[in-house]
Amino acid sequence: MGKMLSEWVEKNRFDQEYLPVMEEKLFFEGEMRLRQMTNYVVLLTLATVIATYGVISGSTAMVIGAMIIAPLMTPIMATTLAIVLGNSNRMTQSVLVVVMSTAYVIALAVLLSLFVSPVIIDFGTNPEISTRVSPDLLALFVAMASGAAGAYAVSREDVSDTLPGVAIAISLIPPLSVAGVALSKAHWIDAGGAMLLFVTNFLAIILAGGAVLYLSGINARQASIEGTVRRKHAIEIALVGVLIVALLLGFNGYRTLEYEMDLEMARDSVSEWLKGTSYNIREVSIRYSPDDMLVLGPAEIMVAVTGSGDLPDIEGLAKMMEKRLGYPITLEVRARPEEINRYPPELPRVPG
Repeated sequence: MGKMLSEWVEKNRFDQEYLPVMEEKLFFEGEMRLRQMTNYVVLLTLATVIATYGVISGSTAMVIGAMIIAPLMTPIMATTLAIVLGNSNRMTQSVLVVVMSTAYVIALAVLLSLFVSPVIIDFGTNPEISTRVSPDLLALFVAMASGAAGAYAVSREDVSDTLPGVAIAISLIPPLSVAGVALSKAHWIDAGGAMLLFVTNFLAIILAGGAVLYLSGINARQASIEGTVRRKHAIEIALVGVLIVALLLGFNGYRTLEYEMDLEMARDSVSEWLKGTSYNIREVSIRYSPDDMLVLGPAEIMVAVTGSGDLPDIEGLAKMMEKRLGYPITLEVRARPEEINRYPPELPRVPG
């Protein structure tokens, strides 16, 4: 069994003859450098335009299209390969490309969304935005698996067709577009959440992808002693970064759980408050005060109901919520008259 396993590992190790081809694909070097950079900038620009208007309109199809054509995975994977090879010059150049690309995408997204009305951009209910501004630990796990898959696909010519699927899974451009949209509308916390998701994806690719490339047999002996030290330091930085990100994601996930619990208690309070009336709940939302990020509350709560007749005393609802939630609130209740239409209409009675 052990012999079979060792033979299988040996047969599936990285083909060192493929390394020059892999380097040519990932690094902007040689005679084709200008053409590669031009193609990269064009695709990055188009992906940003599609992703920005895709997240604004809530179009999943547009966002997926942007993920597929976005080339940002290339310099990130180039950084990963440079770390594994211990090549500090390539490492610096690749990181610089990632940083400049990140700044460019965010700036372009800000410009594209600057003149879009805030009424159109719904940060609360648009799933293409809301799912990217509040990442949790699941985002890190997905990013680690996607980074490993991306590294495996890049290092093997016969499975490179899976890269579009990896691009969809890792989601690099959409978080940056969301950050730009949020910045254009002064939603600082949402912008920070989207940037946290991007940093999570970036560090996960570096760490998990680097592990896959190293374990697959990419020749580490090419690195000098200095290169080996640089590789070790880069991996340590990535590891510390992932740990910090994991703590932030865990805290954010805990906050999200608390929010969901508070929202459920608020809805239960409204349901109890509306007993005996004809009103039904349309929406309940909570917006916390940004003064204290560690403790939820105080909060603004908006309740929308539909029905007819008189509503119960709003003060009673506010006191009920404050008692259950444990912090002061400001409450707004919006009531919409209910209109009932039937088809076919009732026929008038025929005089007897």
